[in-house]
Amino acid sequence: MLYPVTPPISAPVAPTSTRLTSIDQLRGTVIVLMLLDHVRETFYLHQQVPDPMAVDQIEPALFASRLLAHLCAPVFVLLTGLSAWLYGSGQPDPRRAASAFLLKRGLFLILLELTVVSFAWTLQFPPSVLYLQVIWAIGISMVALAGLLWLPRGMLAALALAVIAGHNLLDGVHVNGGGPLAVLWKVLHQRDWIDVSDTLRLRTSYPVLPWIAVIALGYTLGPWFARNGDPARRRRRLVWAGGGAVLGFMLLRALNLYGDAPWQSFGSTLQATMSFLNVTKYPPSLLFLLLTLGIGLLLLCLYEQPRVAQALAPLANVGAAPMFFYLVHLYVLKVLYVAAEARWGHTHGAYFGVDHVWVLWVITAVLALALYWPTRAFARLKARRKDLVWLRYL
Repeated sequence: MLYPVTPPISAPVAPTSTRLTSIDQLRGTVIVLMLLDHVRETFYLHQQVPDPMAVDQIEPALFASRLLAHLCAPVFVLLTGLSAWLYGSGQPDPRRAASAFLLKRGLFLILLELTVVSFAWTLQFPPSVLYLQVIWAIGISMVALAGLLWLPRGMLAALALAVIAGHNLLDGVHVNGGGPLAVLWKVLHQRDWIDVSDTLRLRTSYPVLPWIAVIALGYTLGPWFARNGDPARRRRRLVWAGGGAVLGFMLLRALNLYGDAPWQSFGSTLQATMSFLNVTKYPPSLLFLLLTLGIGLLLLCLYEQPRVAQALAPLANVGAAPMFFYLVHLYVLKVLYVAAEARWGHTHGAYFGVDHVWVLWVITAVLALALYWPTRAFARLKARRKDLVWLRYL
C-alpha cells in the first residue's frame, strides 16, 4: 500500500520495473479475492461461515471461495512491511523516513476504520457497534512497526518469527471484563467484545499480535528487493522461503499436534482435504500464516517472470491504488444490497441473498471490471501528481 505506483507493462522492461510491478500485481490479485469474499458477505449471509469453517456443513464451492480469500490479509500486511522498507530506502534517512510515514499512515488507517469503513458496513451514525477489522489491524501494525523497525534487522526477524510460531501457545489465555489489561489482551489476541459505554461496543475482529509480526517480517524482507540487488538471487530466496513455508505447513499439519485445530478425515477424501486446509484466521494461526504467506511469496516470484507480468499487467493498476478500490467497493456493495433488498425483499430469512455460489463469482467478475477503470484512473493520478502528498494515503 505504501509503494509508489509503477506503470503498466507495455514493452519489455528492466528488472527493477518488473520487480516493482510484481508487487502491485500481487496486491491486485488479493484485492480481487477480497472482492469475492466481500460479495459473499453481502449476498450470501444466509449461509454463515464460521472460523474455522464447519467442513461437514459447508459446500465445497463456498469452502474454496473462502479459502482463496484467506490470502488477502496476510499478503496485504506482509507487502505493507516490505513497502515500508522500500519507501525508506529512497530517503536520506531510511529508518526515520519509514518510521514517520508508518506512524502517520497507521493513525490515518485507524481513524478511517472507525469512521468511513465502519459506516460502509453498518450505515449507522452514530454507531452502536464498531468492528475493528483489517484496516484497523493494518493501522495498528504500522504504528507498532514504526517503533520496532529501529531494532537490528536480525533481531526484528527473529522476534517476528517467534511470535508467528509461538503465539498459538497463548490460545488458552482468556480474559473477562473491561479493565485496561483485559482490553489490551482482547486487542492483541482474543477475539471478543469491549464495552465502551452503554451505547457503544467494540468487536476485536482482528486481534493484532500476529499481524504485527507479519508486517515486521515483511519489513525484514526489504533488502531482498534493493534496487542494486540480484534479481535471480531474490527469486531463489522467494522460492526457498515460500516453498519452505508451504512444506512446513504440510508437515506440521500432517502431525496434527500444534498450530491450529486438529483436522479430521470425515470418511471421504474431499472432506479430509478440506479439513486439512481448514485453518483459523481470527487470530491467524501458525498454520494459516505458513500456508498463506508461503503461497504469497511463491506468487511474488512467479509474477517477476516477464511473460506472467505481461499477462497480468492490469492487476498492477488495481494494486497501485488499493485503498481507493477498498473504500469504493464497500459503498458500491452496500448500495447494491440495499437496492436488491428493496426490489426483491428478504429472499433467505432475514437477508436478501443469491441461491448459488457461482453467482457470487459472476457478481465479482462484473464488479472487478466495473471498478477497474476508476481505480486505474486514480492510480495514474497518484503517479502523475507527486505534489499532492495526501494521495499517498489512498
